[in-house]
Amino acid sequence: MAKKQYAIIGMGRFGSSVANALTDMGFDVLAIDSNEQRIQEMSNIVTHAVSANSTDEEALRALGIRNFEVVVVAIGEDIQASILTTLILKDLGIPTLIVKAQNELHGKVLQKIGADKVIYPERDMGLRVAHHLTSPNILEYIELSDDYSIVEMKVSELMVGKNLIEINVRARFGCNVMAIKTGSNMNISPEATEPLKPNDVLVILGKPADLIKLELAYPK
Repeated sequence: MAKKQYAIIGMGRFGSSVANALTDMGFDVLAIDSNEQRIQEMSNIVTHAVSANSTDEEALRALGIRNFEVVVVAIGEDIQASILTTLILKDLGIPTLIVKAQNELHGKVLQKIGADKVIYPERDMGLRVAHHLTSPNILEYIELSDDYSIVEMKVSELMVGKNLIEINVRARFGCNVMAIKTGSNMNISPEATEPLKPNDVLVILGKPADLIKLELAYPK
């Protein structure tokens, strides 16, 4: 099976980070940016790095952009260029189009013109930092939608030795324990009567407000 190919447009902090990560994972990556210096910096990292104007449809066609299964539009401050690039890529029939948004309004426009997924790196990072600050037990925070999020939460001192029935996060906080991680092992069907151990990590699904209540109930 051929490796999935990714094109990343915009080699700012976010775009270059995504390109680096995908390359490290062994995928073929095409990096595109109008800034020649940024392209030079990425040329020895990704599979291909090209200086081009992403709002020029012919330039994108010439790069064979339609051959890529996933295109990430990571354009920074230029919202107009982000929207126009998204429109062009959608017209070209890119299977999966992921676009970085600066704010909620920008994101709504991107969704209306056909972006398959809109991401908010700055906002999401702010959420993660806030959750880490309020509860050092929180290892990861992932927003699935406006209504639901997932947290990875270290078992607190107050939970050790108790089981899922005793801590009863569903009744107390309206959240669901989806899995328990112990080291590299993930148990997606944890026994409700099994005592929790100090190194366990709970994977919990819930509404943001309910998750915050849970985090504050177990501060350490």
